[in-house]
Amino acid sequence: MDTRDEVREFLASRRGRITPEQAGLPSFGGIRRVTGLRRAEVAMLAGISPDYYTRLERGNLTGVSDSVLDAVARALKLDEAERSHLYDLARTANGNARTRRRPVRRQVRPGIRTLLGAMTDAAAFVRNGRLDILAINRLGQALFAPAYDGADRPVNLARFCFLHPRAQDFYADWNGAADTTVSVLRTEAGRDPYDRELTDLVGELVTRSDEFRTRWAAHNVRLHQNGAKQFRHPVVGLLDLAFEAMPLPADPGLTLVAYSAEAGTPAADGLRLLASWAASPQPQGR
Repeated sequence: MDTRDEVREFLASRRGRITPEQAGLPSFGGIRRVTGLRRAEVAMLAGISPDYYTRLERGNLTGVSDSVLDAVARALKLDEAERSHLYDLARTANGNARTRRRPVRRQVRPGIRTLLGAMTDAAAFVRNGRLDILAINRLGQALFAPAYDGADRPVNLARFCFLHPRAQDFYADWNGAADTTVSVLRTEAGRDPYDRELTDLVGELVTRSDEFRTRWAAHNVRLHQNGAKQFRHPVVGLLDLAFEAMPLPADPGLTLVAYSAEAGTPAADGLRLLASWAASPQPQGR
């Protein structure tokens, strides 16, 4: 992935979504040639020269200071995830062209696998930034049974979301799940643009899915830390689950994700039923 292109398209897309009124600038009417702010307006709001901001938006973040990044982030009204993404892009631009993060573990430590096995009331798994599931507990594999239908291992949640025919039934809000999936991958691309497997995955999805390609071009990023998600499971029906996504500090690049339900809710009953189903003998070839 070309970092200069990433910077240019990200800043231009953020600038294009803000009107002068939203930025607190006077509107003088008339026809504007841009959908959002002009570059000169962003520069004024950030307190830098128009030429310098133009240089930044052309993809050149070399030598840019934290204070300038903060000023640009304020001018463009970036949220926490977008601000972090901008800093990741700047970190890459100011490092060696082949600077990489510490390699992500491909194997999940035995202690983490033991922890997953002990989580009997929650569907839990460990994933990397490319959304490969590297380890999963029994209830998690039962919940994501449609994703495990194919032969590919490790299961990749992005491929499942955009390429598997059952994904749109499985995710009750498929559009929301698709938006989140792309945002997570876009965030990871900013952190580690030299990850060849991530680049290959994005290239595959851009080629094979119009839905992915459109979302990828939007340059949206998101911190996917907690929230709620609704699944339409083929065995137990609708499940409204809360999730927590917890980075593993001892294993940079890996995240433990757990789905659970509040006691006494229909979703909790559904998870218990799902656990019973997972413990029962399954037909050969499942």
